[in-house]
Amino acid sequence: MTRPVMLLDVDGVLNPFGASTCPDGYLEHEFYPGEGPERYCPGHGAWIAELTAAGDVHWASAWGEDANTLLIPLLGIDPLPVVPFPPLPFKPEDKVPAIAAAAGDRPAAWIDDNHTDAGRRWAAGRAAPTLLVSIDSAIGWTRDDVDRVLAWAREL
Repeated sequence: MTRPVMLLDVDGVLNPFGASTCPDGYLEHEFYPGEGPERYCPGHGAWIAELTAAGDVHWASAWGEDANTLLIPLLGIDPLPVVPFPPLPFKPEDKVPAIAAAAGDRPAAWIDDNHTDAGRRWAAGRAAPTLLVSIDSAIGWTRDDVDRVLAWAREL
């Protein structure tokens, strides 16, 4: 079977902005001067590397190419392809056409903190296997989330 595409958001997923304080294992860094610090976990680089062994991981984030230029050096991984989203600001459901184009007819796992009804309809209507992994922005991406995607990919 074709390798799956794995679509990874940043804000709310790698950056648990909804947490009242910086979670254990995370660091704060001001990626965008004047906008306050965002959070990241250096250990996420190893998790992303695990996903890239099982599928083709793409940034699916409003960060766009900034995810490669700003996060990659801190995560210690190679740059990832970027799903092109509309210019900011855009509504969460506006991600769906770009996600659909990136996934094509391949199996797809979409890891995001804000799956919308439009995204769920898209996933339910696909012929290819599709996994939506919903992340709590107050917690961020967890090992269980990674293991869920890896198990799904193994079962394809």
